[in-house]
Amino acid sequence: MPKKKKLPQIVKQIKNQPLREMNYAFEKAISYSQFSVFQSCPRKWSLQYRDGHYTSESSIHMTFGTALHETLQHYITTIYEESGAAADRIDLKEYFEDRFRETYLKDYKSNKNIHFSNSIEMNEFFEDGLAILDFIKKKRGGYFGKRGWHLVGCELPLVVVPNSKYPNILYKGYLDVVLYNETLNKIKILDIKTSTRGWTDKEKKDETKQFQLILYKKFFSQQFNVPIEDIDVEFFIVRRKIWENTEYNIGRIQEFKPASGKVKLNKATNAINDFIGEVFNMDGSHNSRNHQPIPSAHNCRFCPFKDNKELCDKGLL
Repeated sequence: MPKKKKLPQIVKQIKNQPLREMNYAFEKAISYSQFSVFQSCPRKWSLQYRDGHYTSESSIHMTFGTALHETLQHYITTIYEESGAAADRIDLKEYFEDRFRETYLKDYKSNKNIHFSNSIEMNEFFEDGLAILDFIKKKRGGYFGKRGWHLVGCELPLVVVPNSKYPNILYKGYLDVVLYNETLNKIKILDIKTSTRGWTDKEKKDETKQFQLILYKKFFSQQFNVPIEDIDVEFFIVRRKIWENTEYNIGRIQEFKPASGKVKLNKATNAINDFIGEVFNMDGSHNSRNHQPIPSAHNCRFCPFKDNKELCDKGLL
């Protein structure tokens, strides 16, 4: 067994720092998911998160994404905590199959024991997952090199107060993969996204998507006292499908680094603060504002309330 590398002090500090505990009696948690829903449609947010109209949004895409995340995180953890050779010895097919099956069963139960996929579709997604894992395994050194790099953690929790005017509102999030480069003295936060064929320019320019990692950068700096200029962020996008008949050599992985300098940090900070101010009172309780819907073909098509006219009758379908 290869000798483990000595962990840098900053990695030890982050790994050993106690997590801030929430008092759910008077504190409320917000997440990027909440923020994103509000940005797309305030009415949907109020129905789902304030008024308690719980909806199950289970789908094969969500099941696949969760299972692939867990498999990749296990593979990456083994690379850095053991060795690349040990990671390559993992039976990724078996591991992914177990995660895929267990995740579907969990999502099936939360969907009131109603199936949301079938064997043909599930097999297609499973084969896509194996193709992604095989590609990453072959290109391991290009994406997850070990020289100078250390794993800080997978699913690393963030719990911070984003706005001091609302001390009872905490932002909670989990970072997919956090690495530290000892040579450059840089933290890298990776967010894994599953996509059918990758992100288009439209998706890359979507500021709400960008804000997720920009806020992670800001809050990581706040929680762990790491200079914000020493933190890089990147979307690690995995493609289920690749174009076969193209002159370009398109791989399964698409890397996208959103701009996260001072201007974008300020925009993201203002956006999250505006969200908090729109939905909460100063004491942390929800306000009673009548949040208006933002009807659009996309929003309404995928809205879980589209068939309930008593809750929202503004749909475009």
